[in-house]
Amino acid sequence: MPFLTIAFPVFDPIAIALGPIVIRWYALAYIGGIVLGWIYARALIKSTKLWGGPSPISLLDFDDFILWVTIGIIVGGRTGYVLFYNLDFFIAHPAEIFELWKGGMSFHGGFMGCVFAVFLFCWKRGLSVLSLGDITCAVGPIGLLLGRLANFINSELWGRHADASVPWAMVFPNGGPLPRHPSQLYEAGLEGIGLFLILALMIRAGALKRPGLILGAFIFFYALARIFGEFFREPDPQLGFLWGGLTMGMLLSVPMIFVGLVLMVRAWRKPQASLELSPGKKA
Repeated sequence: MPFLTIAFPVFDPIAIALGPIVIRWYALAYIGGIVLGWIYARALIKSTKLWGGPSPISLLDFDDFILWVTIGIIVGGRTGYVLFYNLDFFIAHPAEIFELWKGGMSFHGGFMGCVFAVFLFCWKRGLSVLSLGDITCAVGPIGLLLGRLANFINSELWGRHADASVPWAMVFPNGGPLPRHPSQLYEAGLEGIGLFLILALMIRAGALKRPGLILGAFIFFYALARIFGEFFREPDPQLGFLWGGLTMGMLLSVPMIFVGLVLMVRAWRKPQASLELSPGKKA
C-alpha cells in the first residue's frame, strides 16, 4: 500500500434497523433526493421572476407529478440495469429482477423512465413538456449527489487502480488489495455539485424563460461529466471494457451530448418568454 493511501472509512450500509425493518443508505439517498428536489422545485415554480411571469406548471401539478416521476425513475432505472448491464444473468434468474434491495440501477434507464413520466403526465394534464422537463432536470443533480455518496458508503462502483501519485487513493474492502480512485466522490462532485451549480446559474440568468434550455443543458453536461468520470471508474465486471476501451457508461452517454446540444440550440432560437404571460398560459 502506498505511503499516502487513505484507509477507506468502512460504513454500515444499513442506516436504520428497527427489528425486521431495515433502511439502507441507498434508500435514504433516493428518499432524500426526491424530498429535497421537491422542495427546490416548488421554490422555482413560485418565482415569477425566473419564469418571466407565472410558471406554466402549478404547485399542485408538480405535487401530483412527484409520484409519477418516482415510479418512472425506479422502473426505468431497474429496467436499464437489466438490459444494459446484466441481461444474461437476469434471463437466467428472472425473479431477481424484482429484488431491488440487492442493488442494480442505471442512471440512463432512470432518466428514460423520467422522460416517459414527463410525457405521460403532460399529455394527461395538458402541460408544457419542456417546462416540466426543465424543472425536473433542475433538481436532478440533488439526487445524483446523494446517490453517488450512497455508492461510496456502500463501497461499490469504486474506481480503477491508482498509483502513488494519487495521495487520496483508497483500498476498498471489496475492491482487492490495490488502492483505487474514489470515483464515487469524483462523480458526486461533477454530476451533483458541479451540474447543480451550472444549472442554478443558468436559471438565475433567465434560462427558464426559454423552455427546454435547462433540459438540454442537464443532458449535455451530465453526459460530459459521466464520460469524464468513467475514465476513473472500474467497469462493471460482467461487462469490462467494450469497443476501443470504452465503457457502457460512456457509450450510453455519447448520444446524450448531441441530444442536449439540439435541445439547447432549439430553446435558444425560440423567442424568450414574455413578462406579459397570463396566468395558466402554457409556454
